[in-house]
Amino acid sequence: MRLLGVCLLVQVLTGSIILQDPEQQRQDRTPIVLWHGMGDSCCNPFSMGSVINLLQEKIPGVYVLSLMIGSNVIQDTENGFFMNINDQISEACSTIRNDSRLTGGFHAVGFSQGGLFLRGLVQRCGDLKVRNLVSIGGPQQGVYGLPHCLGEDHTICDYIRRLLNYGAYTSWIQRLLVQAQYWHDPRAEEEFSEKSLFLADINNQGEKMNPEYPLNLDIVL
Repeated sequence: MRLLGVCLLVQVLTGSIILQDPEQQRQDRTPIVLWHGMGDSCCNPFSMGSVINLLQEKIPGVYVLSLMIGSNVIQDTENGFFMNINDQISEACSTIRNDSRLTGGFHAVGFSQGGLFLRGLVQRCGDLKVRNLVSIGGPQQGVYGLPHCLGEDHTICDYIRRLLNYGAYTSWIQRLLVQAQYWHDPRAEEEFSEKSLFLADINNQGEKMNPEYPLNLDIVL
């Protein structure tokens, strides 16, 4: 499924470019920013690493930034479970703003929860020049139940599932767990609007609505 999604992504990002001069073609390639999903990291050679390689193979000369939240791959993986999403987005915005290769604009591509986080980034960081926002399997309306845990070691994932089942909207769980911050119980909309630390805000649900959020999503460059 991921391979199919990436192949379609390549077609979308390259379909409108028809250039004769290979050097001009290389210069005109719009950079790509990636954000990985839960339990993954920026640079895992079997997941995001293979996506980067495929994009660079199919789009020669393209610059690809796979976001790393934290100072190393281990922190990046752990932050996908335990670092406040709002802080993650602030860090990602800063990383992109400080990358001179992205000042002219870029495509933003997120996998799983990374697709949701990139939507939040576009809404909140209105100065960034995002040409296309692509979410592959992103839970844009949140989750009500934790997805299947991949890999052989499910320790962290199983622990998080137990806490979410205990009470996702409990204040200390909201502060502790990333997945609680986009937990969306359809039977508790009022509680969701009041207590969600992330998703309710970017969905403009609740008392404080931000008129810039929908405007920032309506991007035409």
